[in-house]
Amino acid sequence: MPAITRLTRIEPVHLARLEAHGLFTTGLLLERTETATRRQSLADQLDATTADVDEWRDEALLLNIAFLGPDEQELLARAGILGVKQLAETPWDAFTASVSQAVTLFGMPEPDALSVRSWWEQGQILVDA
Repeated sequence: MPAITRLTRIEPVHLARLEAHGLFTTGLLLERTETATRRQSLADQLDATTADVDEWRDEALLLNIAFLGPDEQELLARAGILGVKQLAETPWDAFTASVSQAVTLFGMPEPDALSVRSWWEQGQILVDA
């Protein structure tokens, strides 16, 4: 499971509070936020909003996609995909176009087509998680 520190949409104060609650990985965060009630409880404990927790959960789901490491996370972020909801809401053609554009604009390595397809398909499944 990716470290919680890989979340990019979290303020340092909340990151420190998550770690103080023993949430060191995105997997632990996902487990702790499985239901709306649990998300509200965590938000209350961290002095955050449920929208904050939903955003962290969304990005944590993205980071737990198979074959998606830090370099791929950066590529997707540069392509405008910061969470699994954005990934799932982006049509296939638009997704591949945005990934290709990010590769070109930022001189990043081109991911293989099978990985790109796998990320998109996993996003379609995980959005409901």
